[in-house]
Amino acid sequence: MSTDSTAALVKSPGAASDGPAEAGPSGRRPRSRSAAAYLRYVAGKLAGATVSLFAVLVTSFFLFRMIPGDPVKHMTQGRPVSTEQLAAMRREFGLDLPLWQQFTDYCAKALTGDFGMSYQFRAPVIDKITEALPATLLLTGTAFVIYTVLGIWLGARSAWRGGKFGDRFGTAFALTLYSVPSFWLGLLLIVTLSVGVGPIPGFFPTGGMESGGQSGFAYVLDVAHHMVLPVLTLVAVEYARTLLVMRSSLLDEMGSDYLTTARAKGLRDDAVRRRHAVPNALLPTVTLLFVNLGNTVAGAILVETVFSWPGLGGLFYQALSVPDLPLVQGLFFLFAAAVILMNTLADVIYPLLDPRVGR
Repeated sequence: MSTDSTAALVKSPGAASDGPAEAGPSGRRPRSRSAAAYLRYVAGKLAGATVSLFAVLVTSFFLFRMIPGDPVKHMTQGRPVSTEQLAAMRREFGLDLPLWQQFTDYCAKALTGDFGMSYQFRAPVIDKITEALPATLLLTGTAFVIYTVLGIWLGARSAWRGGKFGDRFGTAFALTLYSVPSFWLGLLLIVTLSVGVGPIPGFFPTGGMESGGQSGFAYVLDVAHHMVLPVLTLVAVEYARTLLVMRSSLLDEMGSDYLTTARAKGLRDDAVRRRHAVPNALLPTVTLLFVNLGNTVAGAILVETVFSWPGLGGLFYQALSVPDLPLVQGLFFLFAAAVILMNTLADVIYPLLDPRVGR
């Protein structure tokens, strides 16, 4: 047998095999190694989220203590109170303790979900958060569904017709809305559609969640009527971001070879976009949607305040005006935790959609 023939029969350690993959020295298949890499990736992201949450806990304690004003004196509402009474109130809320002891007590209780007692409501902070949470979830959840569907649909259509008038107008309009502050847009909508300008009458309430005295289906319609303007404000600002990311992602996919192959097979242009281009372009958009969900909950503070919506945003504004330190700290931690949680969830899910990430 010639030297060349003998060499051809000897496989190098790194050569590919035509048969099924052999188990390595550890007895694991390649898929197992990939799963282990994914678990290490998830563990790293969870560890980073835990550190971030602790940093938020520390920040929330020290940051709001720099707000000017004495919460104890504010609770007396200008009534004449003796020095002994003020000292007793400070002892009641633990404000007479050294700062380091207040901090350690706060961290120890926060780990169990106890954020203390609200100064102005004289109720547990977690109870006040639980009362206001449904209103915020109703508002932000409705806005999230609308701007997600609208942003993905318009972004895909805009990219597929790139360069045409509809694409240029839609992109310019989205960029304009994306740069508008949400509170300013909310005030503008109140002036034009609630108060009325010139011949334009006011169609919607200026604020609140309900008119009162309603029940059953009439109550549902009343709440929906009050939701129109705040939801419109959130949708107008957030849909623009989704549209721009979806458009950019789809434009990157449009020059790919697999789309040319799909067209060569005789598929219609709409089918190529719907079955092939859009699913691949959705990957960055899915990540953005998780991030948007966390940001929408935290960003609803201004919108809820402008429209007097009885959610977490309005509660946060009331707490800042005192300042009600336990309530402010609890809400701040909740808002930051929502953003961190959604970002972490996006990081964990993305490798399942794109195996190139986290390996």
